[in-house]
Amino acid sequence: MPRAMAMSVCLSRPGDARMPRALAMSACLSRVGDIRMSRALAMTDDNRHAWLKKFINSALFYHLFFSDMSSTAGQVIKCKAAVAWEAGKPLVMEEVEVAPPEAGEVRLKILYTSLCHTDVYFWEAKGQTPLFPRIFGHEAGGIVESVGEGVTHLKPGDHALPVFTGECGECAHCKSEESNMCDLLRINTDRGVMIHDSQTRFSIKGQPIYHFVGTSTFSEYTVVHAGCVAKVNPAAPLDKICVLSCGICTGLGATVNVAKPKPGSSVAIFGLGAVGLAAAEGARISGASRIIGVDLVSSRFEEAKKFGVNEFVNPKDHDKPVQEVIAEMTNGGVDRAVECTGSIQAMISAFECVHDGWGVAVLVGVPNKDDAFKTHPVNFLNERTLKGTFYGNYKPRTDLPSVVEQYMNGELELDKFITHTVPFSEINKAFDYMLKGESIRCIIRMGE
Repeated sequence: MPRAMAMSVCLSRPGDARMPRALAMSACLSRVGDIRMSRALAMTDDNRHAWLKKFINSALFYHLFFSDMSSTAGQVIKCKAAVAWEAGKPLVMEEVEVAPPEAGEVRLKILYTSLCHTDVYFWEAKGQTPLFPRIFGHEAGGIVESVGEGVTHLKPGDHALPVFTGECGECAHCKSEESNMCDLLRINTDRGVMIHDSQTRFSIKGQPIYHFVGTSTFSEYTVVHAGCVAKVNPAAPLDKICVLSCGICTGLGATVNVAKPKPGSSVAIFGLGAVGLAAAEGARISGASRIIGVDLVSSRFEEAKKFGVNEFVNPKDHDKPVQEVIAEMTNGGVDRAVECTGSIQAMISAFECVHDGWGVAVLVGVPNKDDAFKTHPVNFLNERTLKGTFYGNYKPRTDLPSVVEQYMNGELELDKFITHTVPFSEINKAFDYMLKGESIRCIIRMGE
């Protein structure tokens, strides 16, 4: 059996319809002289897939793969993308054309992406002007395929995480040590085009397909502003660290960067979805001794124990405001509270449950546009502090690499956030899992 063909057999899995890709990869991989084909072919399907995943996460593979694919730079790439044609309708797998990056942009090959509740919210088109057809997705990990003019901090082959917000490095926010809200690249959910020329980089037979928050990772290739791309350690597994692009960093940073609980302190987490669990993980890392989970769904409490939550309160189980319940539990209030629901009542409760004199509450959830926060001014006069945060106060390019290193050294645990995985061809299952409340994060394996 020719070596390239043998490797394609090794790479393919039962039911895999992407054999041309496997053959292309095999031609690249056949250049590696120390691969023992007989051993790879003798592996079971699961072991072979595990071996492949480990190898394709290696810098050697991408050096070889992208040196062979260098001819795509500057060219239009045709690839598969999951396109949302209408609000709330299943995504449709289409062949799209992805234009090369313009000045200040990067084209990424997406290897893994995950589904965030924000994708679902805008896919359902609830509460905002619908914009379709569109390619959603904003939590992902991939490889730089090519860069546009003027991009110097990234090069083809770099491992990278695209992020829905960015860091231009030049505005007052980027130069401030206290802010991550870049003037140029701050999230804009209404914009479906690139900043450079107000055009899309996606099209189908000449029809423009709109971008989503500047990332659009439900496509095998995507174009992103270079300021929204964080270069990361190539040894880090992209199928794990891809979840850092949004929700996990939002909750984690709200605790460690903004609330800043001290070792031995008490922390209340309002909302035990993915962001709330990440906030609890931040409290665990910080050494909090009491981590109190607050949620209206009691079935979430058992799962939350994995993230350090050791006490639970369901507001529906009490005939008094939950802030009073927590104050009684903690002899006057918790040291820190992090609200991750978007419910205005939860925000008020989070603030009013912190201890006077030193308590700090941090708001993470996004409320409805007409909501108003109401509390008595004496709560502030009694030296309670209320703060807000955006993306956990992380600067994407500057700070994400260090968060990845926290995972690599075992300080931050990401695997427990990942409850499901699906091939790209079955991406609609990820939506089903989230809509049913069954998943924390579902990883979507591109190219399958």
